[in-house]
Amino acid sequence: MKILNGVRVLDLTNVLSGPFATLHLALMGAEVIKIENPIDGDLARKLGCVNEYNKMLMGTSFLAQNANKKSLTLNLKDEKAKEIFRKLVKTSDIIVENFRPDVMKRLGLGYDEIKKINPKIVYCAISGFGAEGPDAKKPAYDQIIQGLSGVMAVNGDETLNPLRAGFPLCDTVGGLNAAFAIMSALYSCQKTGEGQFIDVALLDSVMPLMGWVAANLMIGGQEPQLLGNENFTAAPSGTFKTRDGYINIAANKQEQWISVAEILGVTELLEDPRFKERDIRKRNRFLLKPLIEAKLIENDTSYWSEVLNKAGVPSGEILTLNDALNAPQIQYRKTFNEVNVEGIGDIKLFNLTAKFSNSEANVETRPPFLSEHTREILTELGINESEIDELKQKGII
Repeated sequence: MKILNGVRVLDLTNVLSGPFATLHLALMGAEVIKIENPIDGDLARKLGCVNEYNKMLMGTSFLAQNANKKSLTLNLKDEKAKEIFRKLVKTSDIIVENFRPDVMKRLGLGYDEIKKINPKIVYCAISGFGAEGPDAKKPAYDQIIQGLSGVMAVNGDETLNPLRAGFPLCDTVGGLNAAFAIMSALYSCQKTGEGQFIDVALLDSVMPLMGWVAANLMIGGQEPQLLGNENFTAAPSGTFKTRDGYINIAANKQEQWISVAEILGVTELLEDPRFKERDIRKRNRFLLKPLIEAKLIENDTSYWSEVLNKAGVPSGEILTLNDALNAPQIQYRKTFNEVNVEGIGDIKLFNLTAKFSNSEANVETRPPFLSEHTREILTELGINESEIDELKQKGII
């Protein structure tokens, strides 16, 4: 049995943070009903690198986040659509939305109204800055949050700073935070019989990820250092040149540093006062680095990775994204499942990456075409064929 078998989710989210949260619920077996506007649905349907798919309203951005879900179209500005939504609320466990604060309230579908219909509902609202506060009503995309959170300020080095992460870090972390909170609230509801409102802000979500960097500043009074690919907690720990490219080495323990020195044949550095102790070695990392690289450039990355790992020193190649996606370990872990999308072909999508001993959490059905399940869901609610046709004619669905 799937972990969330029998759980129904009403998903009113768009683009990334919300769909990423509900994707996790869908992979764990929840029935996720994606409620979209009848004209063109989730904006992500038009986002991606293949124009043909965007025109099909099945852009790569949409495909990445919406497996195992159903699509129902409702124009929630119309009273008939609101009635349908309220009927669905009665049989649902979770609502997730990522509109700006107060949008659902203005529609008459805010948490205070919803809980009158279903007191057990877990209602999660995801926004850039949260439901309240001086910035609550400001618009926000991932890059805006990366800048306001301090993430861009701590990335890069003196030649390249500020620097954003190369993927939508804040959106995805916000989605993970929401999924975690929803599962916690669902567990609480099973024990108490009461649902609750969850307020998730992208800004709040990403800042704890900088825990060590933030702690150094808030507790230790040390400003973040612009170290590029260097690890501020240890040395030698970072990216180093080899004969055919680069290698990541993380000699974070003293015994690992000793192993590096022995393998590279520079044991004299172990007694060098600039490198002997951990904290002094960190301060002198840029003096140590060329001495290590002088040895590393004598052989290839694959060679050094093998011998260092064998000695207990974490190290590895720096793969292209394509090589990383096709790495043997990723294949072994069954990180992807393949599904067929009509008009596109077979595509690979991420499974849930946590592995459960008694449950599966995998991609089983392709992302839905816009409004694919509208008739099915409305029929379940007792709405007959002629009424459905009339709703469609009026643009309500």
